[in-house]
This record gives sequence, structure tokens and C-alpha cells, in this order.
Amino acid sequence: MRLSIIIPIYNVEDTLQRCLESVLTQMDERMEVILIDDGSTDSSGKIAEDMTANKGNCRLIHQKNKGLSAARNAGIEVATGDFLTFVDSDDFVAEGTYDALLAVLAAHPDYDILEYPAMLYYGSATRQRLLTFTDTTIGSIRDYWLGGAHLHTYACNKLFRRELFAETRFPEGRVFEDVYTYPYLLQQAKVVATTAAGLYYYCQNDKGITAQAGGKELNDLLEAHLKHLKLWGELTPAYYQSLVNIQLDVYEATHVAPILPVLPYKGTLKLFILHLIGLKRLCQLNQFIHKIRKISRS
Repeated sequence: MRLSIIIPIYNVEDTLQRCLESVLTQMDERMEVILIDDGSTDSSGKIAEDMTANKGNCRLIHQKNKGLSAARNAGIEVATGDFLTFVDSDDFVAEGTYDALLAVLAAHPDYDILEYPAMLYYGSATRQRLLTFTDTTIGSIRDYWLGGAHLHTYACNKLFRRELFAETRFPEGRVFEDVYTYPYLLQQAKVVATTAAGLYYYCQNDKGITAQAGGKELNDLLEAHLKHLKLWGELTPAYYQSLVNIQLDVYEATHVAPILPVLPYKGTLKLFILHLIGLKRLCQLNQFIHKIRKISRS
């Protein structure tokens, strides 16, 4: 069983050494590291060169800046492992993670996707939140997605059988690319599982694209969910309300007419109001409430 670890790099000189050290210290003959320098203008490319020099199981590719999705796709193109995984260059991976995950895959060679724990890390041990899993084979992809997987679509805390990417790539020019891509991979997978083994540190960056998402980025997120809506059949009220919340945020940021279809899901006050006054008026009401709150705080 061989694992390809794909690491896109772009202007991360402050965090890259920590990231690469966490990965390179775990390397053995079963693993390869593919680094894609996506046109960095700081010292990131030099750091990557120095840290991977004379390492036969590392490959560094320099390309013009095209974005995270393009960098990941470039890594997928040259990967040779049976499984692929991704690491964002401002994150890091706990010691022993890859050895533990490869042991799980060796014990379960039928797995196509394996999801493992992630720590949502805000810079210190007092500011972090752990996303845990048990050792479980997923029985229903629909139940898995609607039951919460849509909230942790991160590509980085998962191992994917390489064949799943035969006709699938991350969409370029969009943020929240994982939300677009993960449902396609789930639909192709025959066996999806979670494990308690390993730990990925997903570092929350206040200056990152996701943290600073505006109207366009939030609209990308909503469109990603809508693109796959028919895959899940009947939804749950909780999932549909999460889509309503995204639509409210999009409207508040853009004032563009809502695109979310109104579906007959009820069970919460917000959904009751939606069916009472309509989606556009709900968006306007939400915006008005937020304005009142801002005025009261000033």
C-alpha cells in the first residue's frame, strides 16, 4: 500500500517549515510527498527546496500561480500512490498519523475513502476543537452526508483511493472547492469508512480565504451544495436549514435574488417563517435584524 501526500504551497514562509517537518519525519518507503509551489513570491519555494533536497521520495514542482485547486490537481496528475491525501501548507499532521492510517488500510483493503480525526486549531491548546470519529464503515452515503459530513468536507483529513480521481478534479477559480468535489468522490466510492486513528491539525487562519469569505465566496459555497442536491434524495430539516442560513448570508452580502429552492421542510422556527413569508422576505428580515443588532451595539 503506497500513499501520495500532496502539499500545495503559496506564500506560507511562516508556517511551511512546521508543516513539512510534521510530514517528512513520518516518511518511509510506502510514502511519497509531492509539493506544488503555486508561484510563491516569498521564500516558500526556497524553504521547500532546502527541506526536500536529496530526498528520493519527495518531488517539488514549481508552477505559475493558479490557485489551490490547480495546485492540488497538478499533484494528482503525477501521483503514483494507491491512495492520495492532501495537506494544506499552513496545517500540520500529528506524529505517527500516516503509519496508523496505512495500518487501517492494510487491515481493510476494500476501503476507498478513510476519514480520520481533525483538530480545528486556533493557535493554542486553549483554542481548539477536536473532530472525532469511531472505527466505522459507512452504511449509507446519504445518511453520512446529511448527518454531518457536509460540515467537514475537508480533503485533508481523508485518504482517497487514487482511482476515484480518474475523472474528477478540484474546480479551479472557486473557493470551498472541497464541497464541490467530495460528493463526486463519495458517489464513486464503494466503501467509505472513518477511524479514530491519526490526527490532522487544521489551522484556522483569520486572514485566509475561508475566514474572510464575502458574497462571491459564500455564493460558491451555496452553488456547490445545490449542484449535488439531487444526489441525496429526501433531505433532512437540519441540512435544509443549513442551506437556508448560507442563502441568508449570501443575500446580506450581495442583495442578489435568492437561488435556493423553497422545499417543504419544517420543524424549526426559521423554516416556519420561511414558509409563512417566503424566502426573499426572510432574507430581508434577516438583514434588518442584523442592522438593528449592529446599531444596538454601537
